[in-house]
Amino acid sequence: MKVILWILLLLMGIQQTVSAATRSEVNVLEATENIRYLSQRLSKNYLYLYANPLKTEIRKEIQSDLAGLVKNIRIISMTTSDEDTKNVLEFLTYSKDQITQLIKEKPTKERAALMLDYSETLLEGANSIAKEHSYLFSKSEQMLMVGKSIDYLLERGAKYYLALGIGLGTEVNRKQMQESIDTLEEKIRILEKYNYPKEMLVSKKNLENFWEVTKSFFDRQKKIFVSNLMVLATNELEKIDARFILYHRKNQ
Repeated sequence: MKVILWILLLLMGIQQTVSAATRSEVNVLEATENIRYLSQRLSKNYLYLYANPLKTEIRKEIQSDLAGLVKNIRIISMTTSDEDTKNVLEFLTYSKDQITQLIKEKPTKERAALMLDYSETLLEGANSIAKEHSYLFSKSEQMLMVGKSIDYLLERGAKYYLALGIGLGTEVNRKQMQESIDTLEEKIRILEKYNYPKEMLVSKKNLENFWEVTKSFFDRQKKIFVSNLMVLATNELEKIDARFILYHRKNQ
């Protein structure tokens, strides 16, 4: 009887350890996904402020994005003891500190170019950390990640749209914008094919229609630069996408 009791206690201990490890992986992966998104949103908003210097209210959004970035870096730092992850976090923290300095000063074209570089460093770091952590997603969790990827890709595409519009028209930036759009369309198609209940069909149609309008801004980028419309369209698409993210959060 004592042996059986000892085995049961051992199994319970293992189960609790596995459960804690799983929660830890999920926390890290969610934080890296948030950093991916915020890295692009921060840069997009900074470029938007440069293109529209009178819109001083954008500074509040930039500060909010920066606070979110700090929060998610801290979550990873407190959650994992992995040495490689800790090393990458140092680079993320460095980039965050440089961005903090940038936003204290008046936006210039040179600083906008630096912001693009730092946003890519943050993205690369978040991707690197995500590769070191694994978790087997359920179907609904996979769709949740599709929704979050749509938000990230919208911000990334808009970031490069603004970069090209303010004169940072390198071939690399143009290629990155196109790749973001192409991948975004793939994610939207995945979402459209998912078997949602009837009450979600209107949102699905709205997402499809609004994306077609937004895509036309990207397609005409060389002819016309509409920074306000692009940011407005991106924000509206993310509001629609939020309904799908919420649905999958509730149905995990």
